[in-house]
Amino acid sequence: MERKMRRFKQQLTNEQSIEILSNTTSGVLALCDSDMQPYGVPLSHVYADGKIYFHSALKGHKVDVLKFNNKASFTVISQDEIHPEKYTTYFRSVIVFGSIRIIEDEAEKRRTLEILGRRCNPDDAEGLEKEIASGLSRCLMLEMSIDRLTGKQSIELANLQ
Repeated sequence: MERKMRRFKQQLTNEQSIEILSNTTSGVLALCDSDMQPYGVPLSHVYADGKIYFHSALKGHKVDVLKFNNKASFTVISQDEIHPEKYTTYFRSVIVFGSIRIIEDEAEKRRTLEILGRRCNPDDAEGLEKEIASGLSRCLMLEMSIDRLTGKQSIELANLQ
């Protein structure tokens, strides 16, 4: 269900939200398991080609949940500056809603792992190749398709624009 943002003056544009996704390196992936229990896990990510990519171990709670329910949300915070004198924070954040698939194709898995690796260390192609060669069989790559996203900032930041 898509909701309109109540404080619409604080809403970021899609372009601003994508810029935040592109420039942040981690966030919290929220899932819901078969017992209808929420599960939030902090993860590194990379935004590329209109999708969000994560790496994962081959097994674990996250993988089990995704096999049951691939719907997810992912939240990143790009700014969270406390202003104690105003009893508030100046923040910018983005929430993405979509679904996640486990990448099964080895070539696609390698390609997306390279994208994530270059994000972490863009200047070491040889080191990245060694890392991928040693870890490719021991990890999964996850792709989040974006159904919708919403970005928001504090009213103080909105008023500065």
